[in-house]
Amino acid sequence: MTKDRLPVHVAIIMDGNGRWAKARGMGRTQGHLEGVKRVEEIIKAARNAGIKFLTIYAFSTENWTRPHEEVSMIMRTFIQVLGQKARDLCKNGVAIRFIGRRQGVPSEVLEAMDKAAALVPDPHLMTLNVAFNYGARGEIVDAAKNLAVQAADGRVKPEDIDEKAFSACLYTKGQPDPDLLIRTSGEERISNFLLWQLSYAELYLTEKCWPEFTEEEFLKALSVYAQRERRWGGVKIN
Repeated sequence: MTKDRLPVHVAIIMDGNGRWAKARGMGRTQGHLEGVKRVEEIIKAARNAGIKFLTIYAFSTENWTRPHEEVSMIMRTFIQVLGQKARDLCKNGVAIRFIGRRQGVPSEVLEAMDKAAALVPDPHLMTLNVAFNYGARGEIVDAAKNLAVQAADGRVKPEDIDEKAFSACLYTKGQPDPDLLIRTSGEERISNFLLWQLSYAELYLTEKCWPEFTEEEFLKALSVYAQRERRWGGVKIN
């Protein structure tokens, strides 16, 4: 698999922690903890493979409706993992960015996120986007509000607003759109994830739950992608 056949940007919906745990007679907490191990493994695998951008769906705006105990555990684990792993990722050339709304996120979580995002890797080998308190419809609304304010202030003319201007107001501004979307656990939906950015992404769906999605499975997804002939409305891309 040559580097010119690899995706530049990979997005992942990490699904199935709870189902994986339930199938083994474990609590959902154990499923999430196993899922964290896979996150570490896949970040390393992506960096080693030469992927430049990796976006993971860590916590959606809808996930707040889960049981309070589960949400609290996720928040504690998130803070702990960032505290333990952010510097190691930086040393290994990975810059961490967070996409999503900050409103409603506990202050201690925001503090951990800000500390991780402030780290500057040298060399900068990969950008890891962590979608936290994220919803794609909300992102699109925020972008539209941003453009509306710019138009009201006279910084942009309504007739000059195009796809490029809109993309520049998204959370992922300045980054290429994902080439490949991976979703685990057998589900076949986008789940309010990167709706604008995924317009022409290749999809890779697997029955494996996230705790089962190893480096081998990730490399398999990259191999499948490399064998595809991408087209943009019928025009060959690769």
